[in-house]
Amino acid sequence: MTAEVAAPMIKAAAVNKYFGDLHVLKEINLEVPRGQVVVVLGPSGSGKSTLCRAINRLEPINSGEIAVDGVPLPAEGKALAALRADVGMVFQSFNLFAHKTIVENVMLAPMKVRKVNSAEARKTAMDLLERVGIANQADKYPAQLSGGQQQRVAIARALAMRPKVMLFDEPTSALDPEMVQEVLDVMTTLAKDGMTMLVVTHEMGFARRAANRVVFMSDGEIVEDSTPDDFFTKPKTDRAKDFLGKILTH
Repeated sequence: MTAEVAAPMIKAAAVNKYFGDLHVLKEINLEVPRGQVVVVLGPSGSGKSTLCRAINRLEPINSGEIAVDGVPLPAEGKALAALRADVGMVFQSFNLFAHKTIVENVMLAPMKVRKVNSAEARKTAMDLLERVGIANQADKYPAQLSGGQQQRVAIARALAMRPKVMLFDEPTSALDPEMVQEVLDVMTTLAKDGMTMLVVTHEMGFARRAANRVVFMSDGEIVEDSTPDDFFTKPKTDRAKDFLGKILTH
């Protein structure tokens, strides 16, 4: 008897997405096993962010199927809300509630969606703010924090829902250069702790250091899917070589 293989945490099969006549995702097939960190690289307009957003149905797809932890994405309603609760998402912009304190921002979703009581939600929030290194900022408001600190709050807020998987869509692209590393450090720690992650980023150092796999997209297609070492030292396609040549010479 063979052991049953667990379903991948994320599975995209023959996924297509159009914006009008523009074919932005072309027959995308991708699996992210639980505990893996997959970094998605590629030039602007290659479909990376659209893929990331399709995984929790912020962007509906035209054909194909996406499943999270073996469950196909529901179209809408309560089933979709429940599935989204299991998928943490961190965007370029921090999307924090300006009129709520940092700790309140982190407490909100568990109380509203998971029906956690306020005492438990506060304890979890403080533990997570400690984990991302900003527990001392808990009673401040978002505007009082730097961009890097706000993004770390956004990560803590996503983790407060105890997600099965974390999606990061260019999480450092809106930050000043000196703040990028503090966010990447938190993400690297999450990766080491075994969190399943799909990360769209331009940060090559993070891809090399923290990824189990690098997926390279160009013109809506997955062109390469390999280990970071293979991708950076011996890319197979001209498109990947051209991309790396432009990125790594700067």
